[in-house]
Amino acid sequence: MKVISHIAAALLLAACTTRPANLIESTLPDTLPGCSEAIAYSQAHRGLSVLVLQNGELVCSTGAASIETPYELWSGTKSFVGVMAAAAVQDGLLTLDELAADTLAEWSDDPVKSRVTLRQILWMVEGQPSEIGNPPGYAGAVEVAFNAAPGAQFQYGPVPMQLFGEILRRKLAAAGLHADPLAYFDRRILRPIGITGYRWRQGTDGYPLMPQGALMSAREWSVFGEFILRGGRGPDGTQLVSPEAFAQMFEGSEANPAYGLTWWLARPSPSPDPVTRGSDIRQNLDRLPTDLVLASGAGGQRLYLIPSRGLVIVRQADLDLDAIRAGRSSEWRDTEFLSLLLGKT
Repeated sequence: MKVISHIAAALLLAACTTRPANLIESTLPDTLPGCSEAIAYSQAHRGLSVLVLQNGELVCSTGAASIETPYELWSGTKSFVGVMAAAAVQDGLLTLDELAADTLAEWSDDPVKSRVTLRQILWMVEGQPSEIGNPPGYAGAVEVAFNAAPGAQFQYGPVPMQLFGEILRRKLAAAGLHADPLAYFDRRILRPIGITGYRWRQGTDGYPLMPQGALMSAREWSVFGEFILRGGRGPDGTQLVSPEAFAQMFEGSEANPAYGLTWWLARPSPSPDPVTRGSDIRQNLDRLPTDLVLASGAGGQRLYLIPSRGLVIVRQADLDLDAIRAGRSSEWRDTEFLSLLLGKT
């Protein structure tokens, strides 16, 4: 396992739809070098909102209405799942290195499935393929056949997140708690940090979609970002998640050092998968802060965190479904946006 310890250390240290035309103008002076330029770049790529906090202070933003309107986070939802896991570790419901078969009895006699750990599922290296944008139900995720040995291959997609949803659902039920993973996350994390206006879509099985279901405003997503910069502490300083499990969210796997436990990391990666290769971050690491981590969703939904600079950066956009159907690649460039916002160095 390759441990990206400097990112985890920096984060822990921090603890001590149609876009309306009137929502795209900055309402603040350029207190970051390129606030206006970054907003213009976002707008040119179907942008809906930009919101930047530095050391908890609002320093760059689109109009007030834009940052209060919930939009689809798409795969930006996945980063919540790692935090769910860290909360469950703190509550004694699970450990990251326990076998999935300890909960999924139907896996216990299979020579491959019986070796899978929860960490490997959250890393997306458990060995199951996925069809991006087409999540199975929880039970369906349990049944997906393996095409790789556990730990051998990074395979980005919805199956691991839905699989973890089923494991957490069973864990909660066994503990005599409400068995809905979203109800657990809402009670343990979202409400304590002040996020109440979100929505979350369900799958056809009636369970919350773990890989892509959340709709949240830029302001509320930034509240979650601040929670991460505080090292998993609530506004009153209460440690809401296991510190050890929190730190491990920002450690990559050998198969893909650029992906932690549901968070993307600014690290080189040998993984050939198209999602890792689809971002320009890996090609421009010399232009980006080394402690950058992000949640990323289709269409350029982004939550960027830069602990060393106290920055939480939210960018939301209108997903271009026609481009996706036509197979056109996204023209959004993370490095261009961040370079404009922060000033080229």
